[in-house]
Amino acid sequence: EPRELSNVVWAFEKAGASNSGLFEKVGDHIVSLNHLNKFMPQALSNTLLAFAKARESHPLLFQKVADHIVALDILNEFNSQALSNTVWTYA
Repeated sequence: EPRELSNVVWAFEKAGASNSGLFEKVGDHIVSLNHLNKFMPQALSNTLLAFAKARESHPLLFQKVADHIVALDILNEFNSQALSNTVWTYA
């Protein structure tokens, strides 16, 4: 489930528990999904934020999320904190 994936990478980042293999597998799994429609904006934001703060690179994940946001025009569904965090992760 999207929220659980987000929570896992967020928890590892918060704990400072570096595990590149875990981040890679979660990123690969999300990229392999047909769509991200089950992901609420907060889960997308938290996932990207965890990757960015943990300094884990996954360009395909970031591209898939960006494409999803643009294609569905869902940026207006992000609250101000989620929007700020999402934009920050792409900086």
